[in-house]
Amino acid sequence: MRVLGVDPGLTRCGVGVVEGLPGRQLAMLGVGVVRTPAEDEIGPRLLAIEQGLESWLDQYRPELVAVERVFAQHNVRTVMGTAQASAVAVLCATRRGIPVTLHTPSEVKAAVTGSGRADKAQVTAMVTRILRLDAPPKPADAADALALAICHIWRGGTTNRLTAAIKAHGAGVSWHGAQPSEPAERQPAAPRAAYGRAPGRPRSSPRP
Repeated sequence: MRVLGVDPGLTRCGVGVVEGLPGRQLAMLGVGVVRTPAEDEIGPRLLAIEQGLESWLDQYRPELVAVERVFAQHNVRTVMGTAQASAVAVLCATRRGIPVTLHTPSEVKAAVTGSGRADKAQVTAMVTRILRLDAPPKPADAADALALAICHIWRGGTTNRLTAAIKAHGAGVSWHGAQPSEPAERQPAAPRAAYGRAPGRPRSSPRP
């Protein structure tokens, strides 16, 4: 499985490509950032991000794109720019027919470090260790993009295969092995004795 992780941002949009399967050694294929000048208008900046992401998609041809889910922050201007960059990433992938998944920051931190409250330094250190890199990826946006890709391979990849297996199994066989279109035949109930008497035996006369 080859996954392109995208840590969205207007000034620095982190990108990282990781290849591998759950339970096996992962390999980094590429990492970097797509940068845009802070003084430019929003239109040209989003266009630059689109062009940069398209270049990464052309070069690495990932099977899936993992994007960080945007959460509300106190700085509305920052969260708006992040959401816009995220939308560009989703658009670029969807236009090519590449599936997109969104992972929350705490989900990514927990997958990589074991703690949903890990800081950026801890995430970077674990990404370096997991991918066996000679040096930590910089800036932090690039490390976060790799963490997103790792998170999806370890968590999303397993979930996707389990879901596909369940769908394939449920298409023709129920959980108990019976065909859904062939319900089990109901057996006629055995005759019940009335008030404990054997069928056909006359009721005894009441005692005086």
